Amino acid sequence: MSEYKQTDTEMSVAQPATAATAVSENVQAGWPKNMVPDPGWFDGDWSKFEDWWRGIRLFLKSNRVNGTDDRITAILAHLRGGVAGIYAQKKLDELDEDNDTQNWDEFVKELKTMFSDKSKAADAEWKIETFKQRKKNTADFMIEFEALATKADTDELHAIFLLKKNVRQDIIKTILGYPPIAMPETLKEWKVAIISVGQGYESTEG
Repeated sequence: MSEYKQTDTEMSVAQPATAATAVSENVQAGWPKNMVPDPGWFDGDWSKFEDWWRGIRLFLKSNRVNGTDDRITAILAHLRGGVAGIYAQKKLDELDEDNDTQNWDEFVKELKTMFSDKSKAADAEWKIETFKQRKKNTADFMIEFEALATKADTDELHAIFLLKKNVRQDIIKTILGYPPIAMPETLKEWKVAIISVGQGYESTEG
C-alpha cells in the first residue's frame, strides 16, 4: 500500500505539469482562461465516471490540449487513489517504455472498459433496441438516441439499423427514395438526413 501512496504522490507532482504547461501556453497565446472548470481528480468510482469523463473532455478541448500523447498524459494526471491510481501508474509505465505515439481510440476504449458503470451500459443497450420515435420531435429523438448509443457503445452499422427501424417510417421512406448518389451511407449522413427530413415534416404539420 505504501508503494501506491508514494506513486500517487509522485504522479500528482510530476504529471500535472504537462497539462498545466499546455494551459499556460494557451493563456499566453490569448485564449480564454478557465472557460471550463477543471473536473478534478477521478478516484475510480464508477457512478462518477460519466460526469467526470464529460468534464475532462471539455476541459482539454477548452484549453486546446490536442495532441494524443498530451491528452492521455493530462487524463492520467487526473487519476488518483484506489484502482484509478493503480491504473494510471501502470499506463504511465507503459508510456515510458513505448516511444511511439499512442492510439487515442484504443485508450478511450480501455478507460471506459475499466471505469464506466456497467449497469448503466447494460440498461442503455436494452433501451436503445426499443427506443422508437413515435410522436417525439425528431431533433429531440436524435439527441436521446445519440446519448443512448454512446452509453451502450453501439457500433455504427447497428446504430444505422436501429435508426431505420425506430425513426418514423415516413421519414425513412423519404430518405430511401433518394437517388443513389444522394443516399446516406455513414451514420453521420443518416443523422443529417433524418433531422432534415423530420424537421421538414414537422414544420408542415405544425
